[in-house]
Amino acid sequence: MLILEAHNIKKYYSDRLVIEIDDLKIYSGDKIGIIGQNGSGKTTLLNILAKEIEPDEGFVRQFCDIAYIRQFSEESICADKKLLKEFDLSQKVHQKVFSGGEKTRIKIANAFNRENLLVFADEPTANLDYKCIELLKQKLQSVESFLLISHDRNLLDSICNKIIEVRDGNLYFYNGNYSFYKKQREMEYNREIFEYEKYINEKSSIEEAIMGRQNLAKSMRKTPKRMGNSEARLHKRKTTQKQEKINNKINSLKTRLEKLEVKEKPKEVPKIKLDFSLTNPPENKVVISADKLSFSYGNKKIFDKAGFKILNGSKTALWGENGTGKSTLLNLIFEKTDKNIYIAPKVKIGYFHQDFENLDYDKSVLENVMRDSVQNQTVARTILARLLIKNDDVNKKVGCLSGGERVKVSFAKLFVSDANVLLLDEPTNYLDMSSMEALESVLCEYEGTVLFVSHDSAFVNAVADRLLVIENHTITEFEGNLDDYRQKMNETSKKVKDETEKIIIRMKMAEIAAKLSVPGTDKEALEEEYRRLAALLGNM
Repeated sequence: MLILEAHNIKKYYSDRLVIEIDDLKIYSGDKIGIIGQNGSGKTTLLNILAKEIEPDEGFVRQFCDIAYIRQFSEESICADKKLLKEFDLSQKVHQKVFSGGEKTRIKIANAFNRENLLVFADEPTANLDYKCIELLKQKLQSVESFLLISHDRNLLDSICNKIIEVRDGNLYFYNGNYSFYKKQREMEYNREIFEYEKYINEKSSIEEAIMGRQNLAKSMRKTPKRMGNSEARLHKRKTTQKQEKINNKINSLKTRLEKLEVKEKPKEVPKIKLDFSLTNPPENKVVISADKLSFSYGNKKIFDKAGFKILNGSKTALWGENGTGKSTLLNLIFEKTDKNIYIAPKVKIGYFHQDFENLDYDKSVLENVMRDSVQNQTVARTILARLLIKNDDVNKKVGCLSGGERVKVSFAKLFVSDANVLLLDEPTNYLDMSSMEALESVLCEYEGTVLFVSHDSAFVNAVADRLLVIENHTITEFEGNLDDYRQKMNETSKKVKDETEKIIIRMKMAEIAAKLSVPGTDKEALEEEYRRLAALLGNM
């Protein structure tokens, strides 16, 4: 069933065409993920389809009610009691000030307060911990159709059956989830490489053929001096005929060369040659550690005699629910005020948080990055290029950049600074998918130590080689990535469940044994049940 359509849409900002849609139809059952770089027009697309902004050309028709989870909006609580309980908002009804995570949960709960055939969601995982993301996933799975803007690749993989990429103002459609989209894009890239190499080979072959025939024409012998007049005329005529044939062939080859379809070389990922020795890195095996760390905000206990170690060169993720103290721990390490936290002598900390206080808005991107750099400008430009800030964009003033672009400039500053230990608090916020994957690759190649907080499980899996899990005021170290941790937790949970079932079976067997000594009982049936339980216990 058709539930929304858009035709011949064009939307301009000043003289820039932001979105162009020839024909878009949304049907019942479509679960669509919308992806694209920062500023590509994803939110504009949703707002046009929601009829919240008017296109300059074209029209949109809606055939059902739409619930819209907006990224930037302030909403009061209007969801029912059941939803408030699900999203842990029951005690927040009369609250006046909300955290970022609470604001997001309010918007989601409000959107699902009534049944809707179609849901729009613009970055609904912002500021949510992994438990709330799982609840959001369940809610989106339960609706008939949705359009979802998200950089959470696991979410896009688990619930989407179509992907729309917004690129250069146009929409590109892919059937399947995000992983399928990635495979398709990789195939497209490989095809572009093949076509470029084929073009270069064919161009070189034609150019060599032209040069060979030109050299042949030049090398043809002139008329010998002692040759008679009649012989000389005959020789000249034959030479001229041969040269004409050669020139005709040369012109034919030049025409082929002119008509050859030019193929641009696909962009390659620049290699980073970071001289990490310039940071004077520590040689200690453990660069940061704590023993019996206790910390509270007033009466609210955060850590109670907690301990941890950060290994030199490791990529460690802090993992836990909102409010457990992940950002607090980063702040305690950075401020170096707690005597229970040990920091190795040569450690130089670079701290990323999202207030951009380390940026000068009146200076260019390159000037900002080079201001405290220990690396040369070539390295700085390469890192910026890896983070998708290229060419003349490095000369833009930081004040003119989007939030996502400023995040990338802040990262570049850290990578070229004298810091050898990086603390990153939610580094993927504001980043589009391409930028996030670029940051992943740069962090994986980084030789220093990284301690970071992120609720993006795909990002954590790609970067982290160990975890610090924070819960119940304690910190537990785990060697491995997030998938390894979840597998271990599932195995532990299964083991606990099995042990509980074994205890229950043994209790039932003891109860049957006691009944067997009671006169008048059906001993045959009891013995049969006892044997069944014993066999069940033996197979566990």
